[in-house]
Amino acid sequence: MTSATLTIDLGALVRNWQALDALSEGETGAVVKANGYGIGAPVAGRALARAGVRSFFVATADEGAILRAALGQGPAIYIFSGHMAGDTRLMGEAALTPLLNSVDQMLRHVEALPGAPFGIQLDTGMNRLGMEPPEWSAVRDIAIAQGPQLIMSHLACADDPDHPMNAHQLSEFHAMTDGLDAPRSLAATGGTLMGGAYHFDMTRPGVGLYGGLPFEGAAPVVSLDLPVIQVRDVTKGETVGYGNVWQAPRDARIATVSGGYADGLIRAMGAHATLFADATPCPVVGRVSMDLITADVTDLGHDPDTLQLLGARQTVDMVAEAAGTIGYEILTSLGQRYHRTYAE
Repeated sequence: MTSATLTIDLGALVRNWQALDALSEGETGAVVKANGYGIGAPVAGRALARAGVRSFFVATADEGAILRAALGQGPAIYIFSGHMAGDTRLMGEAALTPLLNSVDQMLRHVEALPGAPFGIQLDTGMNRLGMEPPEWSAVRDIAIAQGPQLIMSHLACADDPDHPMNAHQLSEFHAMTDGLDAPRSLAATGGTLMGGAYHFDMTRPGVGLYGGLPFEGAAPVVSLDLPVIQVRDVTKGETVGYGNVWQAPRDARIATVSGGYADGLIRAMGAHATLFADATPCPVVGRVSMDLITADVTDLGHDPDTLQLLGARQTVDMVAEAAGTIGYEILTSLGQRYHRTYAE
């Protein structure tokens, strides 16, 4: 097979949710935006629903409609972007719950879909989405009278538990919501790990479900095996790949594998990346190109059929470090050319 094989362990996905659920003091939802962080939102959603998830979160109404088609009626599907102009039909038909970010969105929702469920997103300092304190104060009583399903905010620095921004946002969230008759949510993965003070009525983990930091105890969910197309000998002093950026320091055996930046394997990881043949590391040499990557397999002593980039020996965050990015980007960039297999 020419295409690389992306194996998705749905059992690990469920175990990661169960582990975070065991830490949570209230309900534990699941974020499946960006096509389930690259693994497939319908498949991830169904696996998590079977495990007991009743509240899902996605970025847009289009994502919500796809998830609803996979899950059927029953679970709540919250939309982080709220109720945008043009979303009304999807909101109604797919029974989606927008997290309203402004007075304008609130007016649009109650006028277009009177009586339909909604939530509220508040800005506690991230300055990205949500109503700021003065705006919320002006409409709070009217909003609460309409019975929001959830009031939420989002932490900016939860990957750094000691950052003072966490305590600041927690205090702001209390100030904006204490005493209100509505369920509350502040914590994603990082907030869940910071303890019960951040949990409120619902946590909503995302990247930790898929094996990413800051959930250090997460089981790896994805593995990526790249087929070897050709293996060749190069002599000391010869170069490999575009730009002659790698020159062989010794006689070497070089494997070319199927996969590149068109498959989401970020070009910047270049020579900082490592592929694996079972337990043996094989350093990437030369540039990552659109469809191909080259690696030094000299020390293997044989020519491999495949080399692995992601798996038990190398997490998404390790690959991200090589590329100078974060695990989120590695996961959500996983390409469409892979042959995908799912394991329960």
